[in-house]
Amino acid sequence: MSTLTRKDFATDQEVRWCPGCGDYAILANVQGVMPDLGVDRENIVFVSGIGCSSRFPYYMNTYGFHSIHGRAPAIATGISATRPDLKVFVITGDGDGLSIGGNHLIHAMRRNANLTIVLFNNQIYGLTKGQYSPTSEVGKITKSTPAGSLDYPFNPVSVALGAEATFVARSIDTEREHLSGTVELAARHEGTAFVEVYQNCNIFNDGAFDLLKESPEDNQIRLEHGQPIRFGADHQRGVVLRPDGMLELRDVADVGEENILVHDAHREDPGLAFMLSRLAHQPDGPTPIGLFRQVRRPVYGEQMQHQLDDAVDRRGEGDLETLLAGPDPWVVEDAVTG
Repeated sequence: MSTLTRKDFATDQEVRWCPGCGDYAILANVQGVMPDLGVDRENIVFVSGIGCSSRFPYYMNTYGFHSIHGRAPAIATGISATRPDLKVFVITGDGDGLSIGGNHLIHAMRRNANLTIVLFNNQIYGLTKGQYSPTSEVGKITKSTPAGSLDYPFNPVSVALGAEATFVARSIDTEREHLSGTVELAARHEGTAFVEVYQNCNIFNDGAFDLLKESPEDNQIRLEHGQPIRFGADHQRGVVLRPDGMLELRDVADVGEENILVHDAHREDPGLAFMLSRLAHQPDGPTPIGLFRQVRRPVYGEQMQHQLDDAVDRRGEGDLETLLAGPDPWVVEDAVTG
């Protein structure tokens, strides 16, 4: 394979997002990561649903599938399971992935299909012009909720951890180095890797993540495996596990460095990672950013292939009728002719 560059993964299509949209930054980062994966363009597939983020396959010089609303994880699961030699990405948004596509998303993660899922979260429907989405805050005034949204929003990372995805992370569109590193780590994971990206929609929900961007030292709780969970300009604050099993943000000087929680992203049980995701239900205060969980579990496509191989070994290659009939077939006789 010849050495590829970012330009090799860019198409000749005009990138058509609103000027200033965070999608541009995500596209540039993903294109920049592709050469480092060492995978031929012919062995990479990007699958999307419907929404602003779902234009993505047009801009990647790989195979792509612009599918239907919310169904990208299901289509991508089929591709991955039947073609394990391909590297399959799912590009979705908070509306596409968590509303009409919610069940497809959680079952792809539950099955541990070999997919890299990147969910753009701008807390709004952008393509259809500014309706509230499953991640919009309570009271959000939009064209579809002129008196304010009554719905309690999803926390995408919590959803992924609840579905026991084997890789769960969060990044921000403008954090170039962090986003690139997170996407690459996710792409190298075997199984379902879920990455939520806080992405600014400067037309319909501008400034939703300004708190994290303008004061990152005070409001980004960077999660790194094996490291104490501390934040602040001088790392003066940290996360503590209380005796009652709850997490709390405390000043390190008050509790002592030895009592600051050390992050274990490889912990088999997702409970502690889930509690970390609940430190901030939305980015309106100190918010965890980084890798929440990464564990190993059998991959769905590989398990499916093992079953097929076993069936061939037991019943003989090519005996499709016996395979479909199973061990207990019914014989229905004609009541007249007997």
